[in-house]
Amino acid sequence: MPASAARTVTETAVEFHDVLSDDGTRLRAWTNDPDGSIDGPTVVLCNGLGTNPWAWPAMLRPDCGVRVVSWNHRGTGGSDRPADPEHVGIDAFVEDGLSVMDHFGVDRAVLVGWSMGVNTMFELALAHPERVTGLFAVAGVPGDTFSTMLGPLWLPRFAARAVTVNLSRALKLGGRMLTPVASRLTVGPRGIAVLTRTGFMFPVPDPELAAVAVAEFLKTPVDWYFHLALRTSEHGRVSLSRLRVPVELVAGRFDLLAGARHMATAAERLADATYVELRGSHFLQMEQPERVHELLLAFLDRVS
Repeated sequence: MPASAARTVTETAVEFHDVLSDDGTRLRAWTNDPDGSIDGPTVVLCNGLGTNPWAWPAMLRPDCGVRVVSWNHRGTGGSDRPADPEHVGIDAFVEDGLSVMDHFGVDRAVLVGWSMGVNTMFELALAHPERVTGLFAVAGVPGDTFSTMLGPLWLPRFAARAVTVNLSRALKLGGRMLTPVASRLTVGPRGIAVLTRTGFMFPVPDPELAAVAVAEFLKTPVDWYFHLALRTSEHGRVSLSRLRVPVELVAGRFDLLAGARHMATAAERLADATYVELRGSHFLQMEQPERVHELLLAFLDRVS
């Protein structure tokens, strides 16, 4: 996709709405169905922390067959910061998700989660089971995420948590110095190609749209992003025995931010769960958009 086509997608495939959450915080919510033409079920996307619609290329196609409603996290992507800067974290994100569902008239739906959004969707399903018909998790675990990071390195959970939490604290403290640099980075297909050679992300079929996703992500001030991350690190493991809806977990074998083996053990503890492992990193829906979307459509058929 040439850069002009990527711009056309970002301009036409998503419609933004202002939504007030319970505490009065204005959220920038969005849907991939601006004109109501998508003929298919609605899913509620609990996105990765600080990420945006452009990270889901298959959902931006007019023929994707799924209506998506979602929102940008507090203080990111045009959403306001809350009046109380401590009112962030998974519980606040659950409140935001419910407000977005109410705004779009979604009484019950399958929740789709990516990364830290998986924490949000599991917590929402436990707190409000009447609103949830199924859970589709991509590259994320149901709680205590920081202890599952660096999975390919096989660190003990306590060590992984110590490393990642302390790194987040350092980046929060240094964030004001780093933000001017990060926000001025020019991200294009060549930058994505370099990133994919690091092993942190694998090659993507649409580097132009991936560049849009990364450039938008980098607009969030670094100190605020890691403030959000540290608050989400406080979210512990959820009680999976209380869940009564179908679940599918899609893991990346080489994921550094949500260990595949931890997703596999979560699937074993669930009453009605399917586990799929793909050769990829934390960014599966960007690396293998068609495959992940096929899995989602099959899951929606199963739930319905």
